[in-house]
Amino acid sequence: MASIPLRTADHAYDVLVGPGVRTSLAEVVRRLGARRAVVVSARPAEWVPDTGVETLLLPARDGERDKTLATVEALCAEFVRFGLTRTDVVVSCGGGTTTDVVGLAAALYHRGVPVVHLPTSLLAQVDASVGGKTAVNLSAGKNLVGAYWQPSAVLCDTDYLSTLPPREMRNGYGEIARCHFIGAPDLRGLPLPDQITASVTLKARVVEADERDSGLRHILNYGHTLGHALEKATGYALRHGEAVAVGTVFAGRLAGALGRIDRARVTEHQEVVEHYGLPTALPAETDPATLIGLMRHDKKAMNGLAFVLDGPDGAELVGDVPHEKVAQALDAMPRAALTELVGTTGPTIPPPTVTATAMTPTTMTALS
Repeated sequence: MASIPLRTADHAYDVLVGPGVRTSLAEVVRRLGARRAVVVSARPAEWVPDTGVETLLLPARDGERDKTLATVEALCAEFVRFGLTRTDVVVSCGGGTTTDVVGLAAALYHRGVPVVHLPTSLLAQVDASVGGKTAVNLSAGKNLVGAYWQPSAVLCDTDYLSTLPPREMRNGYGEIARCHFIGAPDLRGLPLPDQITASVTLKARVVEADERDSGLRHILNYGHTLGHALEKATGYALRHGEAVAVGTVFAGRLAGALGRIDRARVTEHQEVVEHYGLPTALPAETDPATLIGLMRHDKKAMNGLAFVLDGPDGAELVGDVPHEKVAQALDAMPRAALTELVGTTGPTIPPPTVTATAMTPTTMTALS
């Protein structure tokens, strides 16, 4: 088991990575002094460990369709019905959309109640559950309404990953691939738990230095500007990690076009993404003008188009990128049918090798 500390100015917690770490939940709840817990789970009840206190189990669905303010409001209404107080705890169990929605609900309810994340997808373990960003989508774009709310603990149980289909694993590898260009060592070929630990460690150090996106934390959005636009443009048929992978290749090409990196480094972007079996082409069904319009709604776009780009001093946020340079880089990207991109585009990523431990049911009050 690996334990990665994350310490901000006014909050501290640990991210545990390894098989069976979900069984630490009851101890985490005990340390918080909570008498009640609400567990919001997108996974079967038997996946949720015992909290050690009176618990309400609420069902959730992973996926962008429920990543809305309406879902947050519905959760908060159930918190009221259960009698949850600021001294109790909310627990998420699911993928990145679940940790985002539950985290925002916890941040808003009574102006903040403790939250613990049990991320069950690779993407959620390496990125979404760590760092305190919570958000939901609007019709105009992704993650436009949110809050910073650090969890009290994150339990990345690698046993959960053995249940994921290949495409969901590739989805998580999209975030691991982009780490290559924002300060992580070369993670290709390492065991999966080591890749997770390295990715989380990198994010923890960045968050500690810049919790609220005033500077350095922007690098975590590498590949995300185009990635978010692709998700929206494809009606979320392209998954987040897949879209970020394409965005990472594009970021390399755009940095090259702006003279920030040489041709070898541009090629390296393509090679790293391909190694993880991720898509590297734009969906043929998308229109560059539409993508540019969506990218203008990106949260980083204070003045014109903004991207996190590689350069001589590493990755950094580059603002006011000329429209014509972006359009030219998009036009130069290879294209493929969306159905081809969401299939197996490279070497199949095998399921992780983990030491399985039994997932025993817990006694909970389920929402009827």
